[in-house]
Amino acid sequence: MSLCTPPRAGFDLRLHYPQGVDERKSGDTPTLDRQIVALALPALGALVAEPLFVLVDSAVVGHLGTAQLAGLSLASTLLVTLVGLCVFLAYATTAAVARRLGAGREREALQSGIDGLWLALGLGVVLALVLLLAAPWATDAMGGAGAVGQHAVTYLRWSALGLPGMLLVLASTGVLRGLQDTRTPLWVAAGGATFNGVLNVVLVYGLGLGIAGSGIGTAVAQTAMGLVLVVVVVRGARRRGASLRPATGGIWANARAGAPLFVRTLSLRLAILLTVFVAAGLGEVALAGYQVVASVWGLAAFALDALAIAAQALVGFGLGAGDVPRVRGVLRRTLQWGVAAGAVIGVVMAAGGWWFALLFTSDPQVRTAVALGMAVCGALMPMAGWVFVLDGVLIGAGDGRFLAWAGMVTLVVYAPVALAVRHWAPDGAPGLAWLWLAFAGVFMAARALTTGLRARGTTWMTTGAAP
Repeated sequence: MSLCTPPRAGFDLRLHYPQGVDERKSGDTPTLDRQIVALALPALGALVAEPLFVLVDSAVVGHLGTAQLAGLSLASTLLVTLVGLCVFLAYATTAAVARRLGAGREREALQSGIDGLWLALGLGVVLALVLLLAAPWATDAMGGAGAVGQHAVTYLRWSALGLPGMLLVLASTGVLRGLQDTRTPLWVAAGGATFNGVLNVVLVYGLGLGIAGSGIGTAVAQTAMGLVLVVVVVRGARRRGASLRPATGGIWANARAGAPLFVRTLSLRLAILLTVFVAAGLGEVALAGYQVVASVWGLAAFALDALAIAAQALVGFGLGAGDVPRVRGVLRRTLQWGVAAGAVIGVVMAAGGWWFALLFTSDPQVRTAVALGMAVCGALMPMAGWVFVLDGVLIGAGDGRFLAWAGMVTLVVYAPVALAVRHWAPDGAPGLAWLWLAFAGVFMAARALTTGLRARGTTWMTTGAAP
């Protein structure tokens, strides 16, 4: 079945074998390009749909008052960080399912996916309970006091009820990506974002629930998304005779595979937090400029992440099938796509930096800082494209332990450079330029070096159903 085949009515799962696998195992470039695009474009749509939850909540809650919006800002930062650290549920499941599918073990692929769902559900329940109890402490630790802190606690506690659903979304999406299907998560994400918007308006204003209504709406929408995706996966599992019961061994295997990816993600989060810390030390102008540039960087990351997701699915499938030449072809072609996409995005960022700044601020000093920061990021964006794709390739290969080690090494390399910028760089626009040179240059170069050297070898190319 071609990757271009749309999802069946009712999101009924079908296995999406990469086009040409049976006829030409190594695949030609046009065929491979079609596979990359067919996986990456829907993945990009799903990635863009997810931030709409916070955007819609902000738009609705913002009209309630400044204290409510500030409380939402604190609470959503905590939630986004928490869910972001759990992205290993999607990554580890993608690699495991794709390998087994490539090896022709469809039942085992779905069984691994079911085990991943149980892990996500259990972890989601635990995190929800912790957040319900620790919400006041967490908001206080972030500086939420008075009315702002109260609103943050209210939103946190209601939206925490949606954590099991959100983690099920991550795990289910990983299963479907492993099955070479990125379209179903796109439709569910788009539907969930729309449903969330309607619920927010009805609950916040129609029923007068205030910020609590926003938290309830988000939790309900996330739970609904999780249930829809679980139904899709469960239908496929039943059709292929996979057990739906929780298996301790399978759940533990998923946890072991995900733990190194958690460490990798943690290292990235720490690097970002360190960057914000340095920006804050360079003055208000630098911090304001950093926020704008970081927002644009985040949008660019969606496009590069989509290519990384395509690489994950195709590499996992190829290694499962034992087709090393095909995997080398995927590596080469996705890297070309990544660098090219980074170059295009970089030109837009560098050339449009001043115009982007006009959209966000009227302060001439901040505009200058944004323009300088965007120019630095734009020049280095092709390297970021290289890094994102290599990450996806190694995640798809199940090389999590190396990525965990490499993540900590790059953090150790970056930390003194970032702190040096805070200590010696001038405040304002010049300091922000130096900071982005440290992050987009030194940090990304360290990641490019570690993952690039790994990809040049063959250690990560373990073939078969399990890495």
